[in-house]
Amino acid sequence: MVEPDALSATRDAYDAAAATYVQLFRDELRDRPLDRAILSAFAEVVSASGNGQVADLGCGPGHITAYLNELGLAALGIDTAPAMIKLARQAYPGLRFDVGSMTALTIADGVLGGALSRWSIIHTPPQELPVILAEFHRVLAPGGHLLVGFSASDDPSHPTQVFDHAVAPAYRWSPDHLAAMLRKAGLAEVARMVREPQPTDRRQFQEIYLLARKAQAVAV
Repeated sequence: MVEPDALSATRDAYDAAAATYVQLFRDELRDRPLDRAILSAFAEVVSASGNGQVADLGCGPGHITAYLNELGLAALGIDTAPAMIKLARQAYPGLRFDVGSMTALTIADGVLGGALSRWSIIHTPPQELPVILAEFHRVLAPGGHLLVGFSASDDPSHPTQVFDHAVAPAYRWSPDHLAAMLRKAGLAEVARMVREPQPTDRRQFQEIYLLARKAQAVAV
């Protein structure tokens, strides 16, 4: 489990920054066509499985959860910060948002067609990430897809790098290293998108999306 102090510190920091966060990011997809494209592709592969239930894990104020719902998925948002969940419920009263931790999701085994973790793992201490990846695997149905977004490290000799995040301590990851961790957790990479930093970006880091799939059940 993530150290309680690290988890509570991140939760408290996002609670304090919730109103500002909404102002900064509520309309972020409008100017990010590549993000919209990978989210649309994610929605398509999940829908094709016949199970459109999706959890947006680390949903913040709910704008991405709402976008997934617009794409035809039955989307649920979960976040550790109660202030974020309160704002999400106010903005999108027709959707479900729950307070919860990615280290111990209150979701039954194998019920989701998809799970989204969009920059929600960045505050997890590296040694604790396998716990979260195991939870992602647990809640996905056989053949279900995980889409994880994160900032890439720029030093191949270091699989993780700490960076100065405005809200809480955060980490960048080597894409190959994280893909290997996904494989170890039973989630095989099927695609990745690399977005180079743009002059207008707040942080000049590569952004990565990894799309991974849980194996189908073996017929006996």
